[in-house]
Amino acid sequence: MTDDTDRAAALLREHRESIDRLDAILVYTLAERFTHTQAVGRLKAEHSLPPSDPSREARQIERLEWLAKEADLDPEFAKKFLGFIISEVIRHHEKLQN
Repeated sequence: MTDDTDRAAALLREHRESIDRLDAILVYTLAERFTHTQAVGRLKAEHSLPPSDPSREARQIERLEWLAKEADLDPEFAKKFLGFIISEVIRHHEKLQN
């Protein structure tokens, strides 16, 4: 290997280590988020509230789009990501109400 190839391999390894750390942060952050959304779901079920809150969801999507722009992340990607999370939360809330 040349020095240039060695440097490229080292940089690749560093990037991959960072990606692995960030993936772990994402998983633990999602787990913490779902802990809170499960608590919300239980409260909604106990008080016969609907599992979905479209106005809050719309505000959250708008907020996430703004945050994505601030972070230089594609807002459409962020919107799809949050949409997936919200659909999972609603699914869990519906299960709690049955």
